[in-house]
Amino acid sequence: MGHSKAEKTKTHKRIVKIASKRFREGGLAGIGIAELMKEAGLTVGGFYKHFDSRDDLVAEAVSSAFGGWQRRVDAATSGGPPVSYANLIDEYLNGAHRDNPGAGCAFSALAGDIARSDKRIRALASEQIRNDLQVIAGLLPGKDKRAARSKAILTFSALVGAMSLARAVSDEALSREILNTISEVLKKRR
Repeated sequence: MGHSKAEKTKTHKRIVKIASKRFREGGLAGIGIAELMKEAGLTVGGFYKHFDSRDDLVAEAVSSAFGGWQRRVDAATSGGPPVSYANLIDEYLNGAHRDNPGAGCAFSALAGDIARSDKRIRALASEQIRNDLQVIAGLLPGKDKRAARSKAILTFSALVGAMSLARAVSDEALSREILNTISEVLKKRR
């Protein structure tokens, strides 16, 4: 007995969601197809009903992790909570984000893996970085687009770097210090 198209779509999205979380937690090579499909309650054979290859899954999973800032800006435009430069920094540079990479920024979790990935993954990342820079620049005051873009690049790089380092160290106090220091510096340079 076959599954409906709606069921197949729902299952496909569930696989992508699980893979996106698990890749951010353990890296792009950190989980195999068998383990992933078992977690999704499916067989390895079922994987190929949804994806032509592991690379296709990786591309979808990484792509699905992108765009959080733009979704927040869109929600704010539609009457949701406002988004500001300062609260973007606060929501990024905190212990909850640090301690839950599977639910957080794909760049701070996977930058090294993405850099070693194929052209398709790197192209997706390049496009998302451009989008994120545009979101950050749009939150900055003033009309000087060049200065806003430079500040956006600095901010994005500092956020991703600080989160990566805060996760890398074993000293909780040092980890918090990294996050707090970068937060303070970015907010002062505004």
